[in-house]
Amino acid sequence: MAPIYKVAVIQLHPKAGQSASPMQIESNYAKAAQFVEEAASRGAQLAVLPEYHLTNWVPEDPKFVDLCAQWELYLNKYRALAKANNICIVPGTLVELHETAADEANKLINVAYFIDNNGEILGSYQKKNIWHPERPHLSSSTFDPHSVIETPLGPVGLLICWDLAFPEAFRELIAQGAKLIIIPTFWTITDCSPYGLKLNPRSEALFLESTLTARTFENTCAVIFANAGGPPSSKKPNPYAGLSRVTVPFLGALGDETKDSAEEGMSIVDLDMEILEEAEKQYKVREDIARSDWHYDYRHTSGFQGAGKEKL
Repeated sequence: MAPIYKVAVIQLHPKAGQSASPMQIESNYAKAAQFVEEAASRGAQLAVLPEYHLTNWVPEDPKFVDLCAQWELYLNKYRALAKANNICIVPGTLVELHETAADEANKLINVAYFIDNNGEILGSYQKKNIWHPERPHLSSSTFDPHSVIETPLGPVGLLICWDLAFPEAFRELIAQGAKLIIIPTFWTITDCSPYGLKLNPRSEALFLESTLTARTFENTCAVIFANAGGPPSSKKPNPYAGLSRVTVPFLGALGDETKDSAEEGMSIVDLDMEILEEAEKQYKVREDIARSDWHYDYRHTSGFQGAGKEKL
């Protein structure tokens, strides 16, 4: 019988400093830790936080880069938190400052980690597809291959935010046997252009809802999507998109507390892996792309990076 995993998606509001006040990295961590502890107390085996959840995305703030130098401190805090609460954690992303990087452009990288319930780091992923406004500040993992991480919840792939727009990333991971794709995200409604917002103020929400559903069907996988949220404002619309969810074939979005909301909160979802098995029986996506005569023959060339057809 296929296992059922209890997964917490945490839609955190990452507070940034205001004018002369300090950035709020420690209070953001403390709030994240409270959510993780609550998730563990409710039986969750995995908790996933959003991208940039410790600092928000404010790269022009003069304090931002200095805070990124603390990434290892907070990574170790999450390792201790996971062990103390017997829960696996994907702590969103940590923007890492590497002062000794040979190339000036490679000093800031955006990384997601999978930490197991013993506090061990099982794997990591550096963001590959950098959102256009981030490119002056972050470096990409470029041609480094996507790789699957063996975890207590089975084979997992990590992606980050704008990677969602690229189906190639998903195919690289399911070709190696990934059943769960985890995506920490910082995606706002205002990421859309003025033109798009004029046509549809919910354009970015439509992008997320549509694409997350498509990815789970076309790859017979589950997608665990943790996005930032924020409080409503009486002065202007909430810029945060939220919509954190677990998406699976047949059912679509799961996570009643956050899947239709932009506000801070947490959903705990029972993820039945039998759904993925039945979806593959129905659609046979993995079976088809594993065939040596599959139409898209780039997968069978010697230069192809995705390994492990037998794992499909």
